[in-house]
Amino acid sequence: MHPPEIDLAFSNNTQLRKRVHDAIDEYPAQSALFRDISSYILNFSGAQTSVVNGEPAGKKRKLENGHANGAAGKSTTGTWADAVTQTAWRGTDTSFSIPQRKKLTLEMVKKGNGVKEGGIRGINPATGEVEFGIAWKDVEQIFCLPLPEKAKRQHNFVVIPIHGDGVNPVPEGTATPDSIVWTFADATGKDIKEGVDPGPAPIAAVINDCLKSEGVNKRVVFPDEKEFGSAIVQAHRKGEKAFHVKGHRGSKEGFLFFTSVGIVWAFKKPIAYFSFDSINAVSYTSVLQRTFNLNIGVVADDESKPQEIEFSMLDQADYAGIDAYIKKHGLQDASMAEQRKAKRLNVNPAIKAENGAGEEEDGEDGETELQKAERLLQDQEDEEEEDYDPGNEGESDGSGSEEEDDEGEGYEEGVEYEEGGEGEGEEYEEEYDEGGEEMEGAEEGY
Repeated sequence: MHPPEIDLAFSNNTQLRKRVHDAIDEYPAQSALFRDISSYILNFSGAQTSVVNGEPAGKKRKLENGHANGAAGKSTTGTWADAVTQTAWRGTDTSFSIPQRKKLTLEMVKKGNGVKEGGIRGINPATGEVEFGIAWKDVEQIFCLPLPEKAKRQHNFVVIPIHGDGVNPVPEGTATPDSIVWTFADATGKDIKEGVDPGPAPIAAVINDCLKSEGVNKRVVFPDEKEFGSAIVQAHRKGEKAFHVKGHRGSKEGFLFFTSVGIVWAFKKPIAYFSFDSINAVSYTSVLQRTFNLNIGVVADDESKPQEIEFSMLDQADYAGIDAYIKKHGLQDASMAEQRKAKRLNVNPAIKAENGAGEEEDGEDGETELQKAERLLQDQEDEEEEDYDPGNEGESDGSGSEEEDDEGEGYEEGVEYEEGGEGEGEEYEEEYDEGGEEMEGAEEGY
């Protein structure tokens, strides 16, 4: 299937149109180029409206369910959803992982110069069709995050749509929109062009410019060491700071990123973005010697049923950094809430490591969590010792001799009292009060 704008642009020259079709069939990757040339001819000749209202209207570019991310609607001339709309930036052979895992042409459309609404979209290079996309005004947040555990430096751009953060409930009657994730591989070696940033910064600048044209007060968010940096050294790039924390959400493995606008869980579906205003509480559970769990509570519509999402098996080395991040942004720590007290007494408390030394996190009144746990356990043991009653044997009323005091101290230290003797106590005397001979017999029997 050939792009309809080609048929329109060369409608008066069938021979040339056939040559273009043959060229596309032989070199499918050049389809986007011929489509852009055709779009330029149509725009220049004023025939662009015929793409929608003319004969090829039935061949308009269609998105899933009629619009990007499953939203209802139809393409409108001069918007990002029209394949014929001119683009502000294009990147061929872009590897997408969400919502589709395939290579497409990434295009960014900027509002202005006849474009009514800008957005970002993925174009099938073979057919020229818009596979998916989103308007800039429908973007909740965009992140550029380094891809962990890769020998070659790569970044993932993550576009979070409104009502698509994977955390807050979607309005009734609205389909859940998908995030968009694509990978940018940093240029290395001979691929580096002089005077050109080899990293993702130029693409982020284009996105920021497009967002500004729509009046959207957002920018691409990069991880920042001032917010959080992992204490774990990357084996493949030891001199480079890592910004992720490896963990599990249920049985799925992924990575947590602590950014200036919130916490992101990526990169496998479902992606979750916890903005600061959506977080109700943050707590730690199952704190062991090497790992701990992070629980993020989110604001729910029904306060009686709060939602809590657990991320498990986080490395203890990153506890200090995560805890500092939570305190910096004023997120509530619910670790010692009533429903958690019993749990935390039976696990190792969180330990904050600073400058390579193990330093316990201080709690209220300067008491660390470890000290508090030890104090509570000691109090419990003391209460059990005080309540211990071994048949009232060997008790003293405190009026005995020095020898009696020594025996009392031995008893208190857990030594079994075996022999009777002088000054055993009033209760012993009362039990054997029928004469000296009976007392002697009692002593021998004892």
